[in-house]
Amino acid sequence: MKSADVVVRGNASGFLQEIVSGAHHLSADEPANLGGGDAGPNPYDYLLTGLGACTSMTIGLYARRKQMPLENITVALRHSRIYAKDCEECLTKEGMLDRIDMEVELTGPLTPEQRAQLMEVAAKCPVHRTLKSEINIRLRPSPSP
Repeated sequence: MKSADVVVRGNASGFLQEIVSGAHHLSADEPANLGGGDAGPNPYDYLLTGLGACTSMTIGLYARRKQMPLENITVALRHSRIYAKDCEECLTKEGMLDRIDMEVELTGPLTPEQRAQLMEVAAKCPVHRTLKSEINIRLRPSPSP
């Protein structure tokens, strides 16, 4: 790959992964009860982190541009698996689905209209749009060294 945005390295003896994203070095792991060493967030935690950070940044940017009196944004997220038949708003009705529950707390002297606008903007962050769109993941082996 010419230039990757993120590189993840690990060895086959465990779950611990070294992640490099530009100048940033992170770790990923699984919790001890799943056989990991709990040395970092698990992959789903990183997925939620990306969505939560993007949502908060998008809300903040919009509020700054519109000069709204927003003070703080807190986004709490949870990933789960649900039966498709239990999801009234879902098109898929068979099997299991991934669900992300996201709760957004906005503080500051906002009007009800401003709060509604910001909640509408929350669903328009780029990561949210990516997760809701068709995603094409191209997997291929690296050339042998």
